[in-house]
Formats: sequence, structure tokens, C-alpha cells
Amino acid sequence: MRRAGFLVFAAIPVVFAAGVYFLPEETPAASHGTSRSPSSVASPDDRALADLPPGLAAPAKKELAQKLVASAENSTLDWRSAYGYIEDIGDGQGYTAGLVGFCSGTHDLLTLVERYTKAHPDNGLAAYLPALRKVDGTDSHEGLDPGFTAAWKAEAKLPAFRAAQDEERDRVYFDPAVRQAKLDGLGTLGQFIYYDAMVFHGPGNDATSFHGLRERTLREADTPAQGGSEKAYLDIFLDLRRAAMKAKDADLDTSRVDTEQRRFLYDGNLDLKTPLTWQVYGETYKVP
Repeated sequence: MRRAGFLVFAAIPVVFAAGVYFLPEETPAASHGTSRSPSSVASPDDRALADLPPGLAAPAKKELAQKLVASAENSTLDWRSAYGYIEDIGDGQGYTAGLVGFCSGTHDLLTLVERYTKAHPDNGLAAYLPALRKVDGTDSHEGLDPGFTAAWKAEAKLPAFRAAQDEERDRVYFDPAVRQAKLDGLGTLGQFIYYDAMVFHGPGNDATSFHGLRERTLREADTPAQGGSEKAYLDIFLDLRRAAMKAKDADLDTSRVDTEQRRFLYDGNLDLKTPLTWQVYGETYKVP
């Protein structure tokens, strides 16, 4: 995640502190005398979602989503090549690394390494946890240089760390984005638009983070679940997202919105059907 913020999900307890968010690691155990744990009781939303088609969560569409994100994040369709990516891109978030730009300054990289270390205590990144905790919320490299980038690249060659990145991407970004989009009545394209926004802006509530952008959109349009036009709703969401990107940096390239997502929307491809052709940063990409 390249942007910091606060995270709010319905029915999920969240502890807030100093501009970062902390998700609970485990679901609390059921009280004595209760025959079922809380996680085994489906909410009304869960029951409604169970009746919907998989949409972006279908394996082929999920693969497509990763290619679309990778074209904008790493200028490639080979999204798996990004496991070992790491650099400071000068955006004030410290090191940006891995599949979705986990950042040393926005808590999600720290959370990834903590969870990975819990499962694999002797991994090559564990020694950097004290430094990662110290620099969290800053752009500092203190305690990370000169060895952290090499350690990340080495660890990214291991299937276990790649799987950990996949899991964290899904837990924090993909699954919540698809869930919210489905609850809003959006099709596969809308689910992807939410996912890409979650990755780029971060799952926060401030005006330029995902939930803040969604709330601002709701002030101007109804979701399809509320009886509104899907195309009109998404068009406004993309307008606000583009403005948020420009507010951060007036020179920032917004082609992932302008000549990718908006193109699909204006073509009426709400199901994100292939073949697809789009442009990002002046490069043309095609998926048959």
C-alpha cells in the first residue's frame, strides 16, 4: 500500500493509533456455553454474497486483475515478477516492495513480515523486525540499510514468502475490495476498480483513501444496490479518484484511470470480458 490511512470494516474490530491501522490477527474464541464460534455464523451480508456469482474472485478474472494492476504498478503483465521488487520511490513512504507495493512507512510491510515470521521464525527478514517497527510511519531507512533490500530479494525467491505476499494482498486489499463492491451491486469491472483504488490509495477513511473516496461518491450518486446507475456511479468514483491522485501530485500520471479503467467503463464492459486492450504510461497492453 502506498498511502497511509485508517481502516474501517463493518463488524470487524479495529484498533486505531497514530494514523495506521491494526487488524486483529485472530477471531476471538466463542464464549463458554456457545455451541458455535462467531466466525461460523453467517451475517446477512455473507448470506447475500453467497448467492452472487464469483465476479473478480473467479480464478481467471483474479489473474486478469493482477495483470491489470501490474501494468500500472510495475509496467508488466508478469505480475509474479514483482515479488522481489523493492525500492524507495521517493514518495515519503520508505521502501515500497512486493506485489502491491507494501511500504515500510505505512504499516502493511511490517504486518506482512510479522505474520510471515510467526509462521517461519528463521526467515531472512526476521532480523529486521526491530528496525521495521522503529521506521513504521516514516520514510526512514534507519536499521534497514544496507542489507534489507538484498534480504527481501533473497526471501522473495522462496515459495513460502511468495505465498505470504499473496495471502496479505488478499486479506487486506483484494478480498475487502471485492466484498464491498459486491455489496454495492457492482459487476466485475466495478470490483476491479475498487481493488485497484484500494491498492493505490490504501484502505483508509481520509479524503484520498479508498473508503473516503467511496463515501464522497455516495454523496453524489446511488450505488446499483441502492437503485442507481452502475456506469454513472463508477464514472463519479473515477472522477474523484483522479482528482485525489492529482491533489497528491499535479504531475502524476493518471492513465491507469484515464486510458484503462475509464476506457473499459465507456466501452460498456461492466463484466470485464476479454480480449482487452489498454494503455498505461503510454504503453499498450493486450490480454486475449
